[in-house]
Amino acid sequence: MLPSMPLVRRVLLTALPSLALLTIACSDNDTLDQGTGGAGGAAGSAGRSGASGNAGSAGKSDIAGSSGNAGSLGNAGSSGDAGSSGDAGSSGSNTEAGAAGSLETGDRIAPVVLAVSPLDGKTQVGVGSTIRVTFSEGMDASTLTTQSFRVTLGSATVPGHISYFQQTATFTPDAPLALNSVYHAAVSIAATDLAGNTLVKEHAWTFTTIALPALGPTPVQLGMAGNYAILAKAAISNVPTSAITGNLGLSPAAASYVTGFSQTKAGNHWTSPQVIGGIFAADNDPPTASDLTTAVANMLTAYTDAAGRSSPDFVNLGAGAIDGLTLVPGLYNWQSTLTIPSDVTLAGAANDVWIFQISGDLKLAAAKAMTLSGGARAENVFWQVAGAVDFGTTSHSEGIVLCKTAITLGTGASINGRLLAQTAVNIASSTVTEPAR
Repeated sequence: MLPSMPLVRRVLLTALPSLALLTIACSDNDTLDQGTGGAGGAAGSAGRSGASGNAGSAGKSDIAGSSGNAGSLGNAGSSGDAGSSGDAGSSGSNTEAGAAGSLETGDRIAPVVLAVSPLDGKTQVGVGSTIRVTFSEGMDASTLTTQSFRVTLGSATVPGHISYFQQTATFTPDAPLALNSVYHAAVSIAATDLAGNTLVKEHAWTFTTIALPALGPTPVQLGMAGNYAILAKAAISNVPTSAITGNLGLSPAAASYVTGFSQTKAGNHWTSPQVIGGIFAADNDPPTASDLTTAVANMLTAYTDAAGRSSPDFVNLGAGAIDGLTLVPGLYNWQSTLTIPSDVTLAGAANDVWIFQISGDLKLAAAKAMTLSGGARAENVFWQVAGAVDFGTTSHSEGIVLCKTAITLGTGASINGRLLAQTAVNIASSTVTEPAR
């Protein structure tokens, strides 16, 4: 019998594949006296001795040499002559595995951690950050809990919740992290892949939060909606060729309402040369539909949160037209359409937050740009728009767009952020890049 194989101040104001392991198994009642390698029934070596025909153990054409155990007695043994070749004792002859053999194809490869965020040793981490870990293969989500994926500050466990999507587990703290603090994160061997294989050893890392308090409101939590660069309910249309870095998600509409991409089925999603990531729709294989239902629900919650923020720092700035301004962190509110006819700058530090509440449409003129300075991050900029969003041709925008209706990027427009629409997203030779984590 073959042995079993072990297998991440102040502002300036102005994949390893599974292995199939072949095991040749003998039952308690079988014997494998001779011919164990499938040697073609070493041929009735009991012969005329009539000694039960055990020598016909392999059978003459068991390709896998699968023990021939069933042939241990065969038809031989009743008389010496009947055991002359052992051929009659070959159970499962002319089969690749042999009826009595055992071909084990179970995954025995342990998962490994491919990436973490924040990076090990990273400093100046925002206090509104989430902590992520990406594995080499699909994991059993039920094993990714606040016990197996822990974030601690000194001896205290940080309260939070875990979500899992496409090989990445995300820990979202229940409250902002503390300033100027060293946090420890670890995933234990209690986390397993879909076959039950555990990590070889615990994976641990540390990061340090920013020292200065943030300006502006607290960030809007996106939940599972943050897994997508583009997320819509009714349709996603594209005029090729666009370049999207991040996932696309559509629900409750089906994959047929994602147009302008050359799509190839890949498991529970689609791939496209225009997308670095996956294309997910409500009619893809499980668990895509339930993942998208949660993501859309989280998108609606994020929109409601952003729209509901009170006591704005700026109201109807520029009478609805912000022209060449430098925008400091804070909560902005317009009870009208907002137009951006020329370049604007968002100046602030990495921890600072901007929320723009717009009761009408948002329009960025063609060839104009939003620019971040002073370390400001796109992931901390939120555009909550009750009307439609229109980013003009070859324009550039920054931040997370939470739109109650449709978002349109003109030909050649780009955004460093996310497009989250409650109806449709329309792009044309556009570049959409999800914010760096």
